[in-house]
Amino acid sequence: MSKNAPQGEKRFAIRWIIIKLSANYGRLEHYKKACITTMTLKSCMPLLTGLFLLGACTPEKQPDNKELTAIRAEALAEKKLAAGKTVYEANCAGCHDAGVAGAPKPGDKAAWKERLTLGVEVIVKKSIEGFDGKTGMMPPRGGNAILTDEEVSNAVTFMIGTPK
Repeated sequence: MSKNAPQGEKRFAIRWIIIKLSANYGRLEHYKKACITTMTLKSCMPLLTGLFLLGACTPEKQPDNKELTAIRAEALAEKKLAAGKTVYEANCAGCHDAGVAGAPKPGDKAAWKERLTLGVEVIVKKSIEGFDGKTGMMPPRGGNAILTDEEVSNAVTFMIGTPK
């Protein structure tokens, strides 16, 4: 459209552009009326530019729920392993590193194999309550009564998962 185009042609062009944009973005009635009745193409350019730029803004694809759940579970597992390592080093390493009273060493697959057949929950329960086994004994909470069930569970998980 040339600069010397009649006012009616400019308004037709503005109306056509706004109708096309409103089909995509909807509810631009007050903008349509303002541009069609009182504005020229030049004065509508900021509005049209803004609408064009908004069209370029597409939200980033969000990960699906399964992917988020997997990411959260992995982060939680890493956090629990780190917490378990801290508890282990402060409370359990004295016996388990040296294998005192039959204590299985972290990452010793042969020592943990038979115990793991019972399930991790049973191992945690025995670690919390204490027990006498074939090769030795385990005092309740490793002899530290102030450890929480979660701390003991994290330490057990750390010991089972630590590679030798």
